[in-house]
Amino acid sequence: MKRFQHVVRFLGIITVLACLVCVGCAGPKPKPGEVFPCAADSKIETSIAPEAELADFSCVLKKWEGSDTLHYNVSLKNVSDRPQRYRVNIFLDNGKAVGGLIPRKTAKGLVQPGETASFVYPVKDMDRGPESVTLMVKTMSQ
Repeated sequence: MKRFQHVVRFLGIITVLACLVCVGCAGPKPKPGEVFPCAADSKIETSIAPEAELADFSCVLKKWEGSDTLHYNVSLKNVSDRPQRYRVNIFLDNGKAVGGLIPRKTAKGLVQPGETASFVYPVKDMDRGPESVTLMVKTMSQ
């Protein structure tokens, strides 16, 4: 019986140590309001329409629905010779995804050639950046 208790204690200690290592690997939580890279450059996969140029892709923690939440800052420059509207999709390694349109509404017009437009996308229930990200930008005509 004592041998069984020692084995259970040993396995309990190993489990606690493994949990501590996993928590340590998650990295420090970014400070609210401080802009930081969304993931390592090698862990960001992009597919951007030829009519767009990525001017900014960064992350920041801001208050949203009462808690600090990850927000993606996306800015796109229209490098074509026609006004454009873009569809943005951001896929995270944990299965979450966010996205939308730039410009969100067309009442003020589309993104004119040479101009830059941006939007901020919040990700519910996330308080730090993911390990990897896939960013897709398409024009609405594609």
